Amino acid sequence: MTESAQLITDMGRKARAAFTMLAGVSDAQKSEALTAAARHLRASQATILAANQRDMESARERGLSDAMLDRLMIDEGRLEAIAAAVENVANLPDPVGQIIDRSERPNGLVMERIRVPLGVIGIIYESRPNVTADAAALALRSGNAVILRGGSEAIESNRAIFDAMTAGVVEAGLAEHAIQLVQTTDRAAVGAMLKASGLIDIIIPRGGKSLVKRVQDEASVPILAHLDGINHTYIGKDADPDKAIAIAVNAKMRRTGVCGAMETLLIDQDYRAPGALVRTLIDAGCEVRGDDAVLELDERIVSAEAADWDTEYLAPIVAVAMVNGVDQALEHIADHGSHHTDVIVTEDTAIAEKFIQRADSAIVMHNASSQFADGGEFGLGAEIGISTGRMHARGPVALEGLTTYKWVVRGTGQVRP
Repeated sequence: MTESAQLITDMGRKARAAFTMLAGVSDAQKSEALTAAARHLRASQATILAANQRDMESARERGLSDAMLDRLMIDEGRLEAIAAAVENVANLPDPVGQIIDRSERPNGLVMERIRVPLGVIGIIYESRPNVTADAAALALRSGNAVILRGGSEAIESNRAIFDAMTAGVVEAGLAEHAIQLVQTTDRAAVGAMLKASGLIDIIIPRGGKSLVKRVQDEASVPILAHLDGINHTYIGKDADPDKAIAIAVNAKMRRTGVCGAMETLLIDQDYRAPGALVRTLIDAGCEVRGDDAVLELDERIVSAEAADWDTEYLAPIVAVAMVNGVDQALEHIADHGSHHTDVIVTEDTAIAEKFIQRADSAIVMHNASSQFADGGEFGLGAEIGISTGRMHARGPVALEGLTTYKWVVRGTGQVRP
């Protein structure tokens, strides 16, 4: 057995033991552990920010993109948001033990489906050190043990955040190994996690296309993944111009490096103010790459190439196309979208409902910015990621998405004839 395989085997066994212990932990104890973890995050501010500064300096030396640097950076405000998210999770209802449905059979047997944890979760992620806290909090709150493997670019930040989270868990008397961080940056550890069937119950990758593809190709453990966030905003012909501008600019420029950022803007050919919309985006510092019809709107627009319609820029760049009605907009999204988040801006409720029903995306929005594609904004406290698949969970994956169910049958002595 290789060194990495032995490491993951040992961590998996410890996680399994911790998961068994968590089954006997009360809702109040789990909440208390996360409240303590949030307190330790705040108390460790100097340590965490210093660790992040080391990561940032190393990342700049390695030539990481501005989008990656933005995801990596922690300042006082972002650390407070991380701690607040952990507190929010602590205060959410515990999904474990919830009765999903209940029925009574003619023979008197009572059938119940009850939520239970998934088990041992492996989470493989890049850049964002906040995932260390978010994932640990969500896993623990839903009764799961978790093995975290962050990217090498965030190793110092992840270690500092992990130490604070673990301090809270131990302070509350929970199993220390309920949360574990893979301390090595050796990529072989990722491969070992992907093959750890029987030790890890599910793998959740959160990162770029290459990471997710590797997980999909190599995993012998079930996975819950999302790929690119090629998100579209369609400006319908009856869109309110002020709303259209506000939503489009926010969707693209609020934070360009998040998976909820708009990457393609579709403008109905009968929309009355396309020029003002595009000019506002350009004036906000966004590079616009347009089709032939869009090129006529402003001389600063760059001609779009075929690859632009399939690109997640994670940068202040947007591809813009003119479309002939909602049907063509939906066709474009079906051809080029990633089933993440797609938006329609219109005052026509019938057209909006048609778009909502036919857009095959995990999240569909009407008259709102795609930047709301975030578990915290959905009232979920935090999120592991946004799943674009069809199995188990879809959209922001939070507490409920980290549970499955078991059947409980309650009888009074019935035997089957």
